[in-house]
Amino acid sequence: MQIVEKESWPRREVYEFFAGMSHPFYALTFPVDVTPLRAWCKEQGLSFYAAMVYGVTKAMERADAFLYKDRGGQIVKVDRLVPSFTDLHPGSEQFHIVTLEAGDDLADFCRRARAKSAAQTAFISESGPWAPDELVYFSCLPWFPLTAATNERDADPSDSIPRVTWGRWEERDGRTLLSLSLELNHRLLDGAHVGRFYAELNAWLQTL
Repeated sequence: MQIVEKESWPRREVYEFFAGMSHPFYALTFPVDVTPLRAWCKEQGLSFYAAMVYGVTKAMERADAFLYKDRGGQIVKVDRLVPSFTDLHPGSEQFHIVTLEAGDDLADFCRRARAKSAAQTAFISESGPWAPDELVYFSCLPWFPLTAATNERDADPSDSIPRVTWGRWEERDGRTLLSLSLELNHRLLDGAHVGRFYAELNAWLQTL
C-alpha cells in the first residue's frame, strides 16, 4: 500500500470538487463481447461467472485508477483488488457472498471459487488478509438481460468499493454480448478511467 500525498496528487482538484457532495456515486452500463470467454469456459468445463469475476478484477487492477482508495480523506493506493461475489447453492433461491483472492491463474481461480462457494454455509465470508476497501463487489442476475443497476450502500461518501453487476448474456449475429454495469465513486474515477478498464477487459478477452 502507498499513501498518496494529496498536495502533489494530480487529481486533487477533481477529488475536492466531488468530496463536497454527499452522494458522489454514479452508475453506467455498457455491452462487452464475451464470445471468447464463453468458448474458453465451455472448453475447460469451468464457470463463466467465476471467469468473468476474475477478468473484471484483473482488468481493474491494470486500470491504475481503480487501485486508489479514499480512507476518510486520506488517499491510498492499494496493491491488488479482491473479488467478493454473490452465488447460489444448487436448488436454492437464497444467495450467499463468497470472497477470495483472485491470484494470477484464471482456471485456478475458477476452481477455488467453486470449491469455496460449495463449502460455504454462512451467508457471508469476507474476512481475510485484505483491507475492506480492497474488495470489488459482484452480483449476477442470470434470469434476464440487464440494462442498468444500482446497489445498496451505507451513506458513506468515501466508499471506494466498485460495484459490478451483469445479467443474462444475449446472442447477436453469432456473438455473445453481456451488459456490464459499474457503480463507482466520482471522487476517484471518471469516464476516462472506465474507458481504460473497458480497453483492458477487452484486451484480456482476446488472449483466451
